[in-house]
Amino acid sequence: STGGGFIATERQLQRPVEDDILPVGPSVPHPFGSAAELLALCAGQDLSIADIILTNEDAMRPRDETDAALDRVADVMLACIERGLAREGTLPGGLNVRRRAPDLWKKLQNDPLSNEREQLFDWLNVYAMAVNEENASGGQVVTAPTNGAAGIIPAVIRHYCADAEDKTARLRRFMLTAGGIGLLYKQRASISGAEMGCQGEVGVACSMAAAGLAAVWGANPQQVCNAAEIAMEHNLGLTCDPVGGLVQIPCIERNAIGAVKAANAARLALHSVDQARVSLDQVIETMRQTGMDMSSKYKETSQGGLAVNVIEC
Repeated sequence: STGGGFIATERQLQRPVEDDILPVGPSVPHPFGSAAELLALCAGQDLSIADIILTNEDAMRPRDETDAALDRVADVMLACIERGLAREGTLPGGLNVRRRAPDLWKKLQNDPLSNEREQLFDWLNVYAMAVNEENASGGQVVTAPTNGAAGIIPAVIRHYCADAEDKTARLRRFMLTAGGIGLLYKQRASISGAEMGCQGEVGVACSMAAAGLAAVWGANPQQVCNAAEIAMEHNLGLTCDPVGGLVQIPCIERNAIGAVKAANAARLALHSVDQARVSLDQVIETMRQTGMDMSSKYKETSQGGLAVNVIEC
């Protein structure tokens, strides 16, 4: 399984990519199979990435159904955060990992200096950990794009979109943009930790979140892709080595780090005036190659890395 209900044979996964333009089918008005083609569509149609994705969705269902689905996904993400902030105790599984999100949440609520610059990342941290502590206890999460990386996108939308006056518009733009970037990873590489290691889970979630946030902040399509590229570039080689086979160590903190990294990648992309030396297509292909070369010990099997060096007690 490659995630999302898809399966692929070993032969398919090892087949080299002939070029960076892959067809996705004629059923949508704006088919694309690479970031290069997506950017060309945006330039040719004078549309944002979110607009391209939404127009394609319009070919599959009425607009109001798409809007309702986007809103539903966002609502479930935000509800998961609220549950994670409220539930205390120890996570199941035997590692005796204590839920930390509720304590940090109380501290932020009670601290009059919690909006100072040094503490801004704590908000991303607490939201991401809340989601992943819910995931670790069997709670309802949104695979974004996977369960193990489910905290990054919710944390970013909660902090930067959920309290805005134009909340609904921001959330939809974020989700459509992030989804478009996620399609590229799903089609051109993989979002499976068993295939790519954690770079295919937290790395992809970070890349999607960076793109969505950049779009919300007014980035043009090229800057959005730059944000996605920066986020993935600095997740390349990330291993999946969960202690005890549980999505707790290092997964919970890793989502918090991923959320912060996504925001930073979006800022770097917005402030950059130079042409990016590394394209999104190039970094996706690099991730794919790295994942194929990575030892199976570092791809969800808990046979290497932290999983064998951290004593369970």
